[in-house]
Amino acid sequence: QVQLVESGGGLVQAGGSLRLSCAASGHTFTFGTYVMGWFRQAPGKEREFLATISWSGASTYYADSVKGRFTISRDNVKNTVYLQMNSLKPEDTAVYYCAAGRVFGPRPSAPDFGSWGQGTQVTVSS
Repeated sequence: QVQLVESGGGLVQAGGSLRLSCAASGHTFTFGTYVMGWFRQAPGKEREFLATISWSGASTYYADSVKGRFTISRDNVKNTVYLQMNSLKPEDTAVYYCAAGRVFGPRPSAPDFGSWGQGTQVTVSS
């Protein structure tokens, strides 16, 4: 079982930046054997895929809505995955979740990930 804890959310003005972190832990857990992803969910909307990163961190995929603005990275020594968010827009306001899974691909969906964090709120003001 993998435990995930997000941090770094908050209130930011449009055009600003935030860096989210997600720390992973677990009994007999090996972080480098998991694909990691970031999703978000705004009120009244479905959970939306944002970015995913391969086991080693060598490969990444992004949703079109965040490509060029968000960057996913991971540190397999610190057991942490990051989401650097630049040029934030009011429509980026949502609860952001990190997730751990086993399948790496360009358009993952929520069921591809078996472990989830509790989420962190990001609010972008206009």
